[in-house]
Amino acid sequence: MRVVVAVDAFKGCLSSADAGEAVAAGVRAAAPDAQVRVVPVADGGEGTVDALLSATPGRRVVAPVVDAVGRPVDAAYALLDGGETAVLEAASCVGLGQVDVGPDLPPRAGSAGLGLLVRHAVDRGVRRVVVALGGTACTDGGIGLLVGLGARVRDDAGEPVAAPGVNPLWRFGVLDALPDLGGVDLVVLTDVDSPLHGPAGAAHVFGPQKGATPEQVAHLDGRLTAWGAALAAHGHPVADLPGAGAAGGLGAALLALGARREAGFGYVARAVGLADAVAGADLVLTGEGRVDAQTARGKTPAGVAALGRAAGAVVVALAGAVDLAADDPTGPFDAVLPVHPRPLPLADALDPATTAADLRATAAQVTRLVAAARRPVAPGGAPQ
Repeated sequence: MRVVVAVDAFKGCLSSADAGEAVAAGVRAAAPDAQVRVVPVADGGEGTVDALLSATPGRRVVAPVVDAVGRPVDAAYALLDGGETAVLEAASCVGLGQVDVGPDLPPRAGSAGLGLLVRHAVDRGVRRVVVALGGTACTDGGIGLLVGLGARVRDDAGEPVAAPGVNPLWRFGVLDALPDLGGVDLVVLTDVDSPLHGPAGAAHVFGPQKGATPEQVAHLDGRLTAWGAALAAHGHPVADLPGAGAAGGLGAALLALGARREAGFGYVARAVGLADAVAGADLVLTGEGRVDAQTARGKTPAGVAALGRAAGAVVVALAGAVDLAADDPTGPFDAVLPVHPRPLPLADALDPATTAADLRATAAQVTRLVAAARRPVAPGGAPQ
C-alpha cells in the first residue's frame, strides 16, 4: 500500500513536518510494509518557510528586525535556487501571535519589520522575493513595509513617517515616492482575495481579529481609502485588485511595487512536488488543527484532497477539532476524523506530545481500516 502524508501545521502545536512524521509513524505501525512518503505543506502563510526547506534545497537565514509594535525580533527566511530566491513570511516578524490583541493594538501595529526583512534579502543580492502573507497583526496598508524599503511618506502634520511602533496609516497624509528595488521580482502568496477597502476590505473583514473596535474599523477603512487613492495618483491603482486587502493591506503595497499574486497552496504544492507524490497513492492523509466549513475554501487540506482524489486515492483528514455541518460531514474528503479520543482542555490539546501521540494512534486506525478494505474476498464473502 502506498501512503502519502501531507498534513498542514497544527498551529501553536506541531509544524507540518512534525505532524507528518507522527502520522507516518502511525501508518508504519499498522502496516510495516507500506510505502510511506511525508510531504510538508502550507497555504502560503505561516509554515511556508519550514515546508519549503523541508522539501527543497536551501538554507535558513535569520535577520534582526522589529515586530509589529517596534520591538526587536529575529525573523527567518529561506534562501532557495542557489541564493537567487528568498521566501519570507510576514507573520515571522509582524505576526499576530507575537503581540497582545486589543483596542490598543490597531493604532500601534505596523509592517516596518517586514520591510526590514525584505531589505535584508534584497541586500544579499537575491533576484526574487516571495512574500507569504497571513497571520499579521497590522492594518497599515503596507505603509510601514514601504517606508522600510525607502518610500517617502508624510503624516497628516507633514512630518516624515519613519519610526516603527506606530501604525503609519493611522495618521497618513501624503505619499511622496515609492521605493525602487532595482528590478527584483516580487511574488505575493495569498489565498485571500479581499480588496483594500470597503465592506469586504482589510479593515472590515480582518480588523476585528486584530483588536479593532467598530469605531477603529471605520477610521482604518477611511485611511485605507485615502491610501489607495494615493497609490493610484502615483500610477498604481491597486485598491480593487484581488488580494490588495490581504494581511491588513500588505497586498496592496506589494502589488504597487509590481508584485504578481499567486495562490499560496499552489505555489508550495508545486515547489514540494505534491502532485507527483500523490500519483499512484492508495491513501492520502492530510489535516490541520481545525477542520470546519472554512477548510474547503482554499485551505491546505482541501488542496491536498483535490490532488489526492484526482489521483484516485482515498483521502482522510485528521484534525485536532472538527466542526462540520451535519449535511456536509466530509467536505472534499472521504472521511474527517478528530484525533483526540476525548474532549481535552485547550492546554492539553495544544501539547505537542499529546497531539503527536493521538495523530499516531488515529493514523494507525485509518491505515488498518483501509488495509482491511483492500483485502481480497474469498468465494462466499469471507476475507482471505
